[in-house]
Amino acid sequence: MDDIIHMRQAIDEAVKAKEIGEVPIGAVITCEGEVIGSGHNVRETSQMTLSHAELIAIKEANKTIGSWRLEDCTLYVTLEPCPMCAGAIVQSRIKRVVYGAPDPKAGCAGTLMNLLDEERFNHRAELTAGVLKEECGSLLTDFFKELRQRKKL
Repeated sequence: MDDIIHMRQAIDEAVKAKEIGEVPIGAVITCEGEVIGSGHNVRETSQMTLSHAELIAIKEANKTIGSWRLEDCTLYVTLEPCPMCAGAIVQSRIKRVVYGAPDPKAGCAGTLMNLLDEERFNHRAELTAGVLKEECGSLLTDFFKELRQRKKL
């Protein structure tokens, strides 16, 4: 039940991204059930490569708890993490990752590869995939459909 509640919070973050014309991806990080960090994509707005939802949420969580280690935390994200974000998850020692929609083009939490469970790394994260998968996926497909229609005009 907590997974659904927190994924809905990540979806709320994704909607914030959509409202400013960004790809609608959102993330929240919890510790003991409490949200300690959140973020949504702002890559187009900021023109900064590192402006992914997960990285923004990690940075906020680090500030909240005063540590780079997020060992007892769970990350909820609407889209499967890319290689960059998966690397940050491993480096920040996040205990668990829950994502909504798979990413067939860049997914590194099971679709193309699973960097979160790579035995050669010094940390691995537990993984739960497909929470509110359809809702998370629809946000993205609807966004790109609308974008293509606007480009035709």
